[in-house]
Amino acid sequence: MTGEGTDPAAHAVPRVLAVTVTYNSSDTIQPFLASLADAGRIDEVVVADNASEEAAAVRAAVTAAGHRFVELEVNEGYGGGVRAAVDAATAAPDYVLVANPDVVFAPGAVDALVAAGEQLPDAGSLGPKILDADGTVYPSARRLPSLRTGVAHALFGRVWPTNPWSVRYRAESETESRRDAGWLSGACLLIRGDAYRQIDGFDPGYFMYFEDVDLGDRLGRAGWRNVYIPEAVVTHTGAHSTSRERKRMEKAHHDSAYRYLSHRYEAWYFAPVRLAVRLGLWGRLWWVSR
Repeated sequence: MTGEGTDPAAHAVPRVLAVTVTYNSSDTIQPFLASLADAGRIDEVVVADNASEEAAAVRAAVTAAGHRFVELEVNEGYGGGVRAAVDAATAAPDYVLVANPDVVFAPGAVDALVAAGEQLPDAGSLGPKILDADGTVYPSARRLPSLRTGVAHALFGRVWPTNPWSVRYRAESETESRRDAGWLSGACLLIRGDAYRQIDGFDPGYFMYFEDVDLGDRLGRAGWRNVYIPEAVVTHTGAHSTSRERKRMEKAHHDSAYRYLSHRYEAWYFAPVRLAVRLGLWGRLWWVSR
């Protein structure tokens, strides 16, 4: 019996929806789903397939595990796929767990993220520590890229990884304690349901890449925090199908970078800056794709 003056909702167990977007991901979906079983309490799992050739195999694995499968007629990109999966859920969630299908969760990882969300009611998104396949920590909680930092990181990040702009942007030395971030990697993050609905989720205008940067930026502008939670651990195996279409993904990355920076500097007097960014990104795309 509820005591006098006690709010029953305060003790309600939060509802967690897990979503992933597949594209020729039949080789990763089973390990992903298997790891979710020990990751924590999850009420519903929805998998959206972006019109891939392996959709039938993914459907078989998903339905055999007892989860919901959504087959899209066209490739909606990562953000569009996430939106379709969330829209297919049977009930509005308190938290949306978004993860790539080539992620494997450590036991208790989801519970740790949800517990942190309950402790931090102003956190709109929470991100785990992400390990690469070799066990090294991936810098998944980064600062928002300014024009100067973004350009410098794009120019020097591959040829001079320790340049000061990339080091500050990536925050590689800040991976062992909780902290706020400008944005959290879309490879795996937990989004509060209220925050997701307030900003209308991922922007489907980003086909691939920067949709997570944009999400973190819009959450921050709406008054929410993006918080890194290193006690929750996942491994990103790097087996996702984008590696099979390298040139196409390089172009998507550059297009998304321009979309993000052009929105941040959209005033009319930034027109020369936007042109310079566009030309610079075209040149970089040619260089890395030649």
